[in-house]
Amino acid sequence: MKNDKRTSWLAWLWLAVAVAYLLVPLVAMVWASVTTPRGIDVSAYPDVLSQPDFAERFFFSLRSAVITIFISTVLVVPTAFWVQLRMPRMRPVIEFMTILPLVIPALLLTFGLIRFFNSTPLTNSSTGLYIMMLGAYVIISMPYMYRSVDAGLQSINVRTLTEAAQSLGAGWGTILGRVIFPNLLFSVLNGSFITLSLVLGEFTIASLLNQPAFTPYILDLSYREADQAVALGIISFVLTWLSVLAIQIVGRGRGMVGGAGVR
Repeated sequence: MKNDKRTSWLAWLWLAVAVAYLLVPLVAMVWASVTTPRGIDVSAYPDVLSQPDFAERFFFSLRSAVITIFISTVLVVPTAFWVQLRMPRMRPVIEFMTILPLVIPALLLTFGLIRFFNSTPLTNSSTGLYIMMLGAYVIISMPYMYRSVDAGLQSINVRTLTEAAQSLGAGWGTILGRVIFPNLLFSVLNGSFITLSLVLGEFTIASLLNQPAFTPYILDLSYREADQAVALGIISFVLTWLSVLAIQIVGRGRGMVGGAGVR
């Protein structure tokens, strides 16, 4: 009995330490954004939202994240499905390939892309540089998107679903779009959230390719208005957690529909 109480006490202690570890930096950021030599002042928040470049930079990164998510989904879902269904022995190879972006620094990746595509339309125009940035984003998001989709495929009986759909005359496009993808929706949403956070917070690639992204804008703003830059960081944090909440709501609804279908 005493051991149980001691374990419970230690568990609560470590939980409190973890919460403090997460909340103290956030509280410090909020305090820094509202304190001035004159006292408490929350004007940094409306000021940063009224900046002419704020909406442009934010929606530039948001649009890039959405495009990255779309490309990653189109690449990863059919690949993971085919490996799971027809080529299970290739799974370790695919997993190793998707791990590589984690061990290759973004700086080296960007310089490698610039060097490889030097003197091509990708480096000779702003559109080409934007496409190159999107390609780099797809690469660095691959570990998260692939593992999320692969985990989703492991939780369903891919072979049975495919054979059942084929017995009803469905083609591969119908199987992927109307059978496999709906069962992977929550997994894709999880990978999409990580990709969204990754793209919105990415600095190195966008900066080296001279793109008007959100994070370089925060750095540039910190040189001019430090309190507004901190406020912008808080706003980014809130937007990120709103995305988490949206994914949880969509995933819960999807789970209820799926559960009803099974019953």
